[in-house]
Amino acid sequence: MKKTATQVTNSINKKLKRIIIILFILFFILIASAGTFVIVSLAPVDSKSDGAIEFVLEKGWGVNKIADELEKNNLIKNAFVLKVYIKLNDTPSFQAGTYLLSKSMSADEIIGSLTTGTNVVENSVKVTFVEGKYFPYYIKKISENFEFSEEEIMTKVNSEEFLNKVIKKYWFIEEDILNKDIYYPLEGYLFPDTYEFKKDATIEEIILKMLDAMEIKLNNYKDEINLSNKKVSSLLTLASMVELEAVTPEDRAFVAGIFYNRLNVGMTLGSDVTTYYAVKKEMGESLTLVDLNSCNAYNTRGTCVQGLPVGPICSPSLSSIVAAITPNENDYYYFVADKNNKVYPSKTSSDQDRVIKDLKTQGLWPE
Repeated sequence: MKKTATQVTNSINKKLKRIIIILFILFFILIASAGTFVIVSLAPVDSKSDGAIEFVLEKGWGVNKIADELEKNNLIKNAFVLKVYIKLNDTPSFQAGTYLLSKSMSADEIIGSLTTGTNVVENSVKVTFVEGKYFPYYIKKISENFEFSEEEIMTKVNSEEFLNKVIKKYWFIEEDILNKDIYYPLEGYLFPDTYEFKKDATIEEIILKMLDAMEIKLNNYKDEINLSNKKVSSLLTLASMVELEAVTPEDRAFVAGIFYNRLNVGMTLGSDVTTYYAVKKEMGESLTLVDLNSCNAYNTRGTCVQGLPVGPICSPSLSSIVAAITPNENDYYYFVADKNNKVYPSKTSSDQDRVIKDLKTQGLWPE
């Protein structure tokens, strides 16, 4: 018996419904399976693992490279899944560094660590070098933060081979530093600042980084230096004296101007700070008459040095360097500082004596 058109249509509709139901079930199974696959892929590689794996994320790596490297280090199960997962989510940028990760971490935990910088291994060290300090202080700071003895560092930085290398490398370092009367050839050339060094940095790398910093600072004043017709060694020497004689940028520029006035008329600089350095005493210690009259290439209170000391006496700050390059032009020849480091200029020695007397009366004279 022939089926009617209606019966045929109904039969087709039933088959379509069955197919749709089957496809829906298959689709649901597929989605569920895919979801399960993703969940499993993003789960820890080994939830029971308690070992740490060092993972280095290099600067400039993209998502694909990071995922591939994580899989290569057996920290994730599936790089492809992680790539898709990261791209579908609003994931922050990754931070370069060396991390301690674990197989017990989920992909989300690993992503969180790599984007926030947690679990990062400190493979660098920050060291702050204070201005106005003598060279041995710098050597001690390096020794305290790295596995080098002070003697080892000093031997390296004073070696003729290394000194000739820096003379050749830097425009502002000349053969002046090889003068046999200089205590420490690189005194005054290491720029005081906070640096971040690699933990395994060599002595040479540390020193060159500090010299690089000085070069960057001096490059900004290269035109002024050239116009001054003064050697950089002389400018740094004066700057180092200014550093220890005055505190504010204004006073430093004024003191630099006074020192230049004395140099221009052939007066000795008569600076106690050079005596401290000459006799290797710390600032503030008592100076004896023997100290003040000692004859060496640094002591401007004695009769042996008519101009600048043979070299810098400390590491000057940028403001002192700028003061030496662009001093305050004035007509003063003397100055003293009170116990609060305020500078008082005078035109004559008798004027200076009166200033000192007034400061003592007011209880402002440093003891």
